[in-house]
Amino acid sequence: MNEVKKPRKPLMFYYALALLAIVLFNSFVAPLLFSPRVTEVTYDEFMSMTEQKKINEVMVEDNQILFTDAENKLYKTGLMNDPDLTQRLYASGAKFASQIVEQMSPILSFLISWALPLVIMIGLGQYFSKKLVEKAGGGAGSMMFGMGKSNAKIYVKSTSGIKFDDVAGEDEAKEILSEIVDFLHNPKKYEEIGAKMPKGALLVGPPGTGKTRLAKAVAGEANVPFFSISGSEFVEMFVGMGAAKVRDLFKQANEKAPCIVFIDEVDAIGGKRDGRIGGNDEREQTLNQLLTEMDGFDGSKGVVILAATNRPESLDPALLRPGRFDRRVPVELPDLQGREAILKVHAKKVQMQKNIDFSAVARAASGASGAELANIVNEAALRAVRDGRRLVTQADLEESVEVIIAGYQKKNRVMSDREKMVVAYHEIGHALVAAKQSESAPVHKITIIPRTSGALGYTMQVEENEHFLLTKEELENKIATFTGGRAAEALIFKQITTGASNDIEQATRLARAMITRYGMSDEFGMVAMEQLTNQYLGGDTTLACSAETANHIDQVVRALISAQYEKAYHILEENAQQLHALAKYLYEHETITGEEFMDILHKNTPQLNAAG
Repeated sequence: MNEVKKPRKPLMFYYALALLAIVLFNSFVAPLLFSPRVTEVTYDEFMSMTEQKKINEVMVEDNQILFTDAENKLYKTGLMNDPDLTQRLYASGAKFASQIVEQMSPILSFLISWALPLVIMIGLGQYFSKKLVEKAGGGAGSMMFGMGKSNAKIYVKSTSGIKFDDVAGEDEAKEILSEIVDFLHNPKKYEEIGAKMPKGALLVGPPGTGKTRLAKAVAGEANVPFFSISGSEFVEMFVGMGAAKVRDLFKQANEKAPCIVFIDEVDAIGGKRDGRIGGNDEREQTLNQLLTEMDGFDGSKGVVILAATNRPESLDPALLRPGRFDRRVPVELPDLQGREAILKVHAKKVQMQKNIDFSAVARAASGASGAELANIVNEAALRAVRDGRRLVTQADLEESVEVIIAGYQKKNRVMSDREKMVVAYHEIGHALVAAKQSESAPVHKITIIPRTSGALGYTMQVEENEHFLLTKEELENKIATFTGGRAAEALIFKQITTGASNDIEQATRLARAMITRYGMSDEFGMVAMEQLTNQYLGGDTTLACSAETANHIDQVVRALISAQYEKAYHILEENAQQLHALAKYLYEHETITGEEFMDILHKNTPQLNAAG
């Protein structure tokens, strides 16, 4: 939608402008307005006025003579070589003065030089500020320098704005929000049956899933004005300014009704009020004002409040009760079909080759958000430009997935032959353990090209289909796969390296979750030992058990990982021939595709004789 931006300048801009105006006024304008008028005469006229005794006061300077007549008019003339000048002036009755021009009083000088320009500047500022606010469409009265204004970005009606078709992968959320669009289009059919439209809807989900874009799409479909503001913009240094901005925002919304008000990151002002002494009183006042305004406005006018947050558990319960944010719309990470649809939406803006397999890219980008998928398409386009091509290829998209996952290739990093060999066996260890287990995702690609994320290599596994439930066996196989790299190092080189640090972190996190959250331990059973917080921002966990139980959990976690490590070690030991062949090929070629991996694996599998 087309954004109407209100002209806003920083506060220091107006201070600097006023100071500059005062300096220029004192330097150029004031001398012209308040300096006395001086009449220049010839020396003959000066001598004639001296003889006629018309000179009142006189002051002889180095290069000129200043004098006044009986009416105190000021004159000046050039200085001549006249030795008798002083005597004639005495004879004419002239008074010799050290200063002829009368100085202004300090008070009057201050009023004229500083106070007057400042008053003029404030008056002009108020006048133009009022005109600009009226032109921008703000209905509320303006405070000095815009304090107390909501500063919301206004997107007016636009036929070329974002629509639901421009948002893919969130079909459930669009279905829920389409009812709001229908209400804004046809409010009478809801009024006839006595139904009331929800005043507000809360969009909840991880970062990058398209919450803001969905809100704009609602406004685009309804073809109504769209007010957008971030929750942090309400928080001010001055007490009461946040509440004033809330009042101003809702006043503008009521004047523009029907319309949509979107508050992004609402948790910045909507956090729980815990009643602790020394809390942020300004934030709580802003929240109280928001609650009051949501209760006060008439929903039948067609003002709908949409808000987005990544931390729904931190919001105040009063904000979530019916009558305020009646609906909670989950905007989750897209599934396989959703990722494919999102890639196709963003691919429309990019020149691509025909027959691009978006499904393969979507499978490789498992767990990616809408923003990350858009970045994948853009990275692919940038790669095509760097290579001097006009069309994006399948290889560009697949490489861009790896860029998002592991970073760019570090082509200048040179590893020694031994380090390169260790990394090759490490990555083949992961892949071979995964391939030899039944409940494990197929290997898609193996590489030992260093990446900017710090990885010296990685093994990519891609599921054939989307999985939403994982069995205990699948999770144990994942842990075994994580330990396969370290097991290969120990088996082949009889020593271990630092290359398994990330594998150890992932294996430990997964093993601990199996015991404390998933109830997959025979010793603890179906008991939750950890609490998950910030579900959409990384998922921090907090132990909810005694110190003795926590110590026992650590022992069980170590035992689980050790058991899976032993399993991985035995798999590699039993398939040493394939391990050597695959590692040698990877060392020479640096990258193996899934098809090449399986082909080499089958060629080097020992054939059992009939008698065996």
